Amino acid sequence: MSFLAIEWDPSLGIDLGFFTIRWYSLMFVAAFLLGLHLMKKIYVEDKIPADKLDTLFMYVFVSMLIGMRLGDVFFYSWDYYQNHLLEIILPFKQVNGSWKFTGFTGFASHGAAIGIPIAMYFYAKKHLQKPWLFILDRLAIMVALAGFFIRFGNFFNSEIYGKETGSDFGIIFKGAGETAARHPTQLYEAFSYLTLFFVMWYLYWKTDKKQQIGFLFGLFTVVLWSLRFFIEFLKEPQVDGREDWVFNALNTGQVLSIPLVLLGLWLMFRKSKNQK
Repeated sequence: MSFLAIEWDPSLGIDLGFFTIRWYSLMFVAAFLLGLHLMKKIYVEDKIPADKLDTLFMYVFVSMLIGMRLGDVFFYSWDYYQNHLLEIILPFKQVNGSWKFTGFTGFASHGAAIGIPIAMYFYAKKHLQKPWLFILDRLAIMVALAGFFIRFGNFFNSEIYGKETGSDFGIIFKGAGETAARHPTQLYEAFSYLTLFFVMWYLYWKTDKKQQIGFLFGLFTVVLWSLRFFIEFLKEPQVDGREDWVFNALNTGQVLSIPLVLLGLWLMFRKSKNQK
């Protein structure tokens, strides 16, 4: 064992005796609570009634879960689920001919990238009477912050880690049965998203970029999915089907990131109605 590598084998969470509060769940709750608190400040600034924030929470939460679930089903695991359609919506799997409770075991962030914007279209139209991109500009700031907490939760779970560093530096994920130092790609993503959050928070409060409809959401899309694209080169495939897919160089996640980056560039540099 190298003294330069950090051995990582945390507990699953806070053991209350009768129930364990998992670190990942705590990170998830922290993301939503802090996000709601900061989004309230934005709603006050934009003179939007506070009661519309509760509705926003439900739209985001439900669309995120459905989007991430269907994203995993159709982008990564359709070969399996086409023969197990009930398992798409039920937290059970057929094991040796009988049903076993497993929870929902597959989620994909690219699905959320589709599900949440669709939900926001209906939210903006029904509850805000404002342009679709108006709410996406503001919500993107909170999603960047949530990305930090969620990837930190992945780090606690010793999942979505990177390939071996090939050196004495890195993290040894003992909880996952690893013995070699690997890239802590969860932390690479987490702190990249946190930086993106601070940049977007600054742009909203200290510049007039929030008046340029679509700019903040475009910036978020470009940076987030560019980061995902490049960090994927360091990741170890965690699930069958997320390995090299195109030209033996790009995996499924990277291919799906490319059109999202292009969409973000278009949103940033298009001429909106607010620009002369």
